[in-house]
Amino acid sequence: MARLQLDLGPLKEPIGFIKLLEWIFAIFGFATSCGFTGKTTLNVKCKNDSTFNEFASTFQYPFRLNFIVLLPKNTCNSSQTTYLVGDFSPSAEFFVAVGVLAFLYCMAALVVYVGYLHVYRDGKRGPIIDLIVTVIFAFLWLVSSSAWGKGLTDLKYSTNPDVIKDSLSFCKNEVECSSGGVSSMGSLNVSVMFGFLNLILWCGNAWFVYKETSWHAEPEQHQQDPGNVPPPAQNP
Repeated sequence: MARLQLDLGPLKEPIGFIKLLEWIFAIFGFATSCGFTGKTTLNVKCKNDSTFNEFASTFQYPFRLNFIVLLPKNTCNSSQTTYLVGDFSPSAEFFVAVGVLAFLYCMAALVVYVGYLHVYRDGKRGPIIDLIVTVIFAFLWLVSSSAWGKGLTDLKYSTNPDVIKDSLSFCKNEVECSSGGVSSMGSLNVSVMFGFLNLILWCGNAWFVYKETSWHAEPEQHQQDPGNVPPPAQNP
C-alpha cells in the first residue's frame, strides 16, 4: 500500500492551486443557488372591498413553482386555489449536482496531490484519469450553467407580479389586482456567474493536468533522446 508523504508544495503549483480554486468556487456555485429564498407578492381588492389584501408566495430551491400557492381558495369567493406557474427544478438540481460532485472530486484530488503525489506522478493511469475527469467536468459546467442561466431567466419571468397579474383570468373580472413586488435574485445571478467561472477554471486546469500525463511527456523525451540525433557529417 502506498505510503502517505505529506507535502504542501503542490498547492503552490498550478495543478494544485487551480484545484483549490475549483473547490472554493464549486462551494459558492451550489451554495448561492440552493440557499436562496424569495417572495413574490400580489395585491388583490375584491368586489365591494375598499382595501387591497396582500398575498405573498415564498419560493426556494428547487423552484417547483407549480406547487406553491399564490391565492388560496375562497379568495374573493373564488372556488379554486391559484398556484404559481413553472417547474425549474431540473436545471436547478442539475446545476447543484454538478457543483457538489465537483466539490467532492476536488477534495479527493487535493488529498492525492498533497499526500500521494509521488504515486500520482510515478504511474501513468493517475494523470490520465485526472485529465478525463477534468474534461468531463468542464463540459458539465458548460451545460449546467447554460441550462441554469436559461432556467433563472424563466424563473424571474414567472415570479414577476406584473406578469402574474396579466396572466390570471381571476384579475380580469370584477377583482382588481396590482403588483406587490418580488425579491431580488442577485444571489442566483451570482450562482450563474460562478458556474461559468468554474467552466473557465476547469478548462484551464485541463492543460496543466495534460502536462502531467505521458501523452505530453513522451514526445519531449523523444525529442531530447540523443539516440535519435543523426551523427554529424564527416568532411572528406
